Amino acid sequence: MDKVSDSRKSTTITNSKQSTLLLILGISLFVVAVTVAIFQLQAQQKIKASVSDAVVEIGAFPITIPTVKYGFALDTFNVVEDTIRSGDFLGSILAAHQVSYPDIQKLVENSKDIFKVSSLRVNRPYFVLSKEENEKADYFIYEPSVYNYYVFDLEELSVEKHERPIEYKSNTISGSIESSLWNAMGEQNASPSLFAKMEDALQWSIDFTRVQPGDDFKLVYDKEFIDDEEVGVGLVKAAYYKTGENEHFAIFHHTSDDKAGYYDLLGRPMNKGFLKSPVKSSRISSRYNLRRFHPIKKRVMPHYGTDYAAPYGTPIQAVGGGVVVRKGYTKGNGNFVKIKHDDTYQTQYLHMQGFAKGIQVGAQVIQGQTIGYVGSTGLATGPHVCFRFWKDSKQVNHLSLNFPPPAPLPDEDLPEFFKARDQYLLELGMTMPEGLEEEKKEETSIQKEDDAEQAEEPKS
Repeated sequence: MDKVSDSRKSTTITNSKQSTLLLILGISLFVVAVTVAIFQLQAQQKIKASVSDAVVEIGAFPITIPTVKYGFALDTFNVVEDTIRSGDFLGSILAAHQVSYPDIQKLVENSKDIFKVSSLRVNRPYFVLSKEENEKADYFIYEPSVYNYYVFDLEELSVEKHERPIEYKSNTISGSIESSLWNAMGEQNASPSLFAKMEDALQWSIDFTRVQPGDDFKLVYDKEFIDDEEVGVGLVKAAYYKTGENEHFAIFHHTSDDKAGYYDLLGRPMNKGFLKSPVKSSRISSRYNLRRFHPIKKRVMPHYGTDYAAPYGTPIQAVGGGVVVRKGYTKGNGNFVKIKHDDTYQTQYLHMQGFAKGIQVGAQVIQGQTIGYVGSTGLATGPHVCFRFWKDSKQVNHLSLNFPPPAPLPDEDLPEFFKARDQYLLELGMTMPEGLEEEKKEETSIQKEDDAEQAEEPKS
């Protein structure tokens, strides 16, 4: 019995010990698990903190924005920037950057329809881009103007022309002449090209060689911008010029058949048949005079022309469309061209330095086309063009002639034209001159009477 009892006690003690050990082991495992979990949580927090710190540190570095020009990130290339110098050629520039002559020849051949390599202009910028330093150039970029540039791919041996987008902003300018129109526009900080475009708009009405102190002018025109930088002068949309009591307006308009030109306030074309002068920005040095003392022959001789003095090489333009009937050289006239405009009118241009390309007997010319260049060939004391005008085979003073206005805009174009005209007058700070609407009504009445008379005529 005692042995059995002792055995049971021993078993109970053993079981108790095992339970205690299991309990201790369980508690230990629990403590270890909790400890591991705490360590993991702390580690995650540290990782998050370190990541957060890394983001802050990375964000603290300055961001370098690449220099992008002509469509290239220039910072990724070795860049040589220079300007075209006198005597530079495309071949010599590329050869200096290790482009072979066979490649240059092939490039010139491939680009002939896009870019003439002979048209490089002195002082215009160019860039040479190379991927590796001191290696063959990969690209050549040439900028002939602010409006466009050319990219030569020296691997593909090709060229592309790129046009920069232009933004136009309307502007107005006005002034009064004290000494010269040039000075008056200069006082308004106007671009010299604006002077030329104003002359284009009013050339059929105003002889700009005869402007007077007290003359007034106003313009509505476009300024050209590229990338928010002003780069030039666009279209003159409306021009006003007052000399004495005479007021002249020119309004630019596109017709319904997509023709464009300048018109007066009633929609009549400004082009009245002939330009006032064959040379822009010139001065009259001698007028039509039947009793002029000849400066070389030293005797009184008729002067059947009007002399326009201008620098050597200034373009001479045909005052009207027509056909060249004579071109040549004589001892008195020097180099000259004669143009037949129709059965009534002919013009002649003397003392030319040279002739424009394509000017030959039989050639058709249009109004404003360059036919030659100012010189002093023949009997001339200085650079000028002697301009002669024939009417019905007789030389006359063209400055004394008044040519009838051509037909006005078609009726269907007038509403749109008048809308634009009124807006331009508003921008000029002006209103329609008194009596002009009555003139229009009178013209309309006369035209209706003429149409009625033609309708009554018997048909043959």
